[in-house]
Amino acid sequence: MSLAGFGGVLVFARRAIVEQHRWMTAEEFNETFALCHFLPGPNIVNLTMVFGSRFRGLAGGLAAFTGLLGPPTTIMTVLATLYARFGDVDALRRILAGVSCVAVGLLLSVVFRMMMPLFRKRDAVGLVFLLAVFVAIGVARLPLATVLLVAVPISLAVTIVMRRRAT
Repeated sequence: MSLAGFGGVLVFARRAIVEQHRWMTAEEFNETFALCHFLPGPNIVNLTMVFGSRFRGLAGGLAAFTGLLGPPTTIMTVLATLYARFGDVDALRRILAGVSCVAVGLLLSVVFRMMMPLFRKRDAVGLVFLLAVFVAIGVARLPLATVLLVAVPISLAVTIVMRRRAT
């Protein structure tokens, strides 16, 4: 996955974990990925460590970490060396611009797939929080930490109240 991802590993991870092997449900994946946002470090690396640890403990987490980061780190070191030498070539700049567009497309694809459980369950509250956080961070440009410090406790409280009412 790490070799094929080129910045969009989350797409391949979700497809393999949820759709192909069914090791997690879509909701479990989303919940685990949400947890990984609060852990320090890159989200996909956190997800890999949590996922590997879930199945094989510490050894599984370390194996998943090494498998995710080892090959692309080697490739990026080689590519960085080549870029330092040939970075001023116009064709190379255009290629990199195209690759960045592909990465954005892959990210949007995952975002829409991760939103689908909210639509399937017709979770209006979840969609309202999603939209509110998007507007706060993406449109109003409020700091991520501030938005999360406000949104997370409120969303947890709403979830707890809704689950108590359902029982």
